[in-house]
Amino acid sequence: MHTVDQLENVLAVAELLGYQIRQEWLDGSGGGICEIAGKKTMFVDLALSTAEQLDQAIDDIREDPAIHTLQISPIIADLLGIKRAA
Repeated sequence: MHTVDQLENVLAVAELLGYQIRQEWLDGSGGGICEIAGKKTMFVDLALSTAEQLDQAIDDIREDPAIHTLQISPIIADLLGIKRAA
């Protein structure tokens, strides 16, 4: 799976977790998550490379406890470092 596809899939998982995705030019300062008006928001810095955006998005949602309640593909689960029961 290409990096762009991986990023799209990880962002789709973030949306399933309730994050609003905002892709904006942040001049390379990186993205991150915050709460705006009671809604979880993920900022993706378009100044970063696709691989850097992917790494940031993975780091942002990896620690969300709700990630373990979702049915996600094994490829995305592996990217996120999620171990599934056999």
